[in-house]
Amino acid sequence: MLSAVVLISGGGSNLRAILDATKNPMYPVKVLAVGADKPADGLAHAELFGISTFVVEPDRFDSREAWARVLLSNIQHFEPDLVVLAGFMKILPADFVKALSPRLINTHPSLLPNFPGAHAVRDAIAAGATSTGVTIHVVDEGVDTGPHLAQSEVAVLPGETEHQLHERIKVVERDLLVSVLQQIAEQKITLNA
Repeated sequence: MLSAVVLISGGGSNLRAILDATKNPMYPVKVLAVGADKPADGLAHAELFGISTFVVEPDRFDSREAWARVLLSNIQHFEPDLVVLAGFMKILPADFVKALSPRLINTHPSLLPNFPGAHAVRDAIAAGATSTGVTIHVVDEGVDTGPHLAQSEVAVLPGETEHQLHERIKVVERDLLVSVLQQIAEQKITLNA
């Protein structure tokens, strides 16, 4: 059984997909806790499933590094096999990444290396891309530069808005994340930094 701490920043749709998958006793992943960088709506999913939550807000600290140390301490308290950034919208300092790598993975709404960063969907539309997608990758010290674990393509439809495309990507992202976690648990995917 693979144990995980999931970090979120928003509504937690990826988290909910993981938690729904864990209802199947054959799914080899257990979520130990859910953390957030603010009082995120998605924490309600964890509470519904009886899973511990914690919030570590960056603006309560003098530096990003001090915030990350407390965040890391909260994560390490649960001793997870894996930390999953599931819509966690903060760039993490190098010391945090080093402490967890390669057991730290992220989802990203593009086919990396195309369109890294916080505005991947908008950037894909602005570039006139006819396809984009989802990448699940190991987090390294760069921004969306770590080794890819899996990718899934999503066509960009003519006239589609950023919101419409992002919602379609999220559907694919949830399925891919649930699958990748299972493959990591079953040792079909190996984590390498």
